[in-house]
Amino acid sequence: MMLCGCTAVEKKNNGGTAGASAPADSAAVVVPRYAKGFSVKCLENGVRLVDVADPQKSGKKAKTYHFALVPRGIKADVPEGYTGVAVPIRSAICMTSLQLSNFTALGAHDFVSGLTGTKNLYNADILKRVRDGRIVKIGTEGNFDAEVVMAANPDVIFISPFKRGGYDAVKETGVTLVPHLGYKELDPLGQAEWIKFIAMFIGREAEANTVFDGIACRYAEVKAIAAGAKHRPTVFSGEMHGGNWYAVGGRSYLAQIFRDAGADYILRDDDNTGGIPIEFEKMYALAAEADYWRILNSFPGDFSYEALRSSEPRNADFKAFRERRVIYCNMRRTPYYEITPVQPDVVLKDLVAVFHPELMPKDYKPTFYRLLR
Repeated sequence: MMLCGCTAVEKKNNGGTAGASAPADSAAVVVPRYAKGFSVKCLENGVRLVDVADPQKSGKKAKTYHFALVPRGIKADVPEGYTGVAVPIRSAICMTSLQLSNFTALGAHDFVSGLTGTKNLYNADILKRVRDGRIVKIGTEGNFDAEVVMAANPDVIFISPFKRGGYDAVKETGVTLVPHLGYKELDPLGQAEWIKFIAMFIGREAEANTVFDGIACRYAEVKAIAAGAKHRPTVFSGEMHGGNWYAVGGRSYLAQIFRDAGADYILRDDDNTGGIPIEFEKMYALAAEADYWRILNSFPGDFSYEALRSSEPRNADFKAFRERRVIYCNMRRTPYYEITPVQPDVVLKDLVAVFHPELMPKDYKPTFYRLLR
């Protein structure tokens, strides 16, 4: 099997160089190909007009945020309705792992001056920067420390406006809040393409284009390989929590990556894009004979079939349980949310290796997902 004939320059997970010494590639053209949540218009004076909106909505229903990215050092009028941002920025605060993954993929940790916390973060360079104070922890959603935010001295704060929020404290600082809606993208490559969005703020556009082209090329190759499978197994996802089974909708990011990996998601006819609560009896009716069961959790210790049975005895009745076909990832041991936003191609390979092992090298070593033994 041939995996990827594409060429791409990829950065290691280390710090970059901020400010004036950043690579002079700010003239690179940024054109979203898969991402639906942002658009870009370049003016003759070098200013970029960037519009951000919920990629799951369209027309008048979608609230749009407008930013004018003005090259640092030039004077330019900002169009009415747009918030001006001098670029490249000198530093930013990240609110989510997805946002941070964009900086990591570009080797640009020097631009990050703050984040919400380090739970489920494994990147050695980020953790070192937190320990030595170069990156500060500003608190959790709804309980941000405005003084710490001010001390970090960010030019912008990247936020997720449709989550719980609690941004009143950071709004009072006067720092520009920039919505990053990559988590709302339904296409795995659409989510990964937000690396270009971050790149426009830090002057790494050309590099982001190259890195993303590599991601898209590898993803397409693996998807094409999976498309040649002779059969499509069925798969379901989630677990019981608080009396309900929380599954993802049929139009979700996860459902799409299942399809691309050559499998049929049991809720494929469902129109929901996010998580949906389902009673156990209904889930069992849908998934009792499904071939595979995908689980992502933060289990303390070694997760096992016995642990799965102990959490809910009826779990043992699923075919996927009986035949030992649970696809598992433990977030306590794997930097899942920290890396997967910019590695959908790797997630896809892991799933294809499970669904269609005959299509992958015999010595393939999974990164995130593997069959639970």
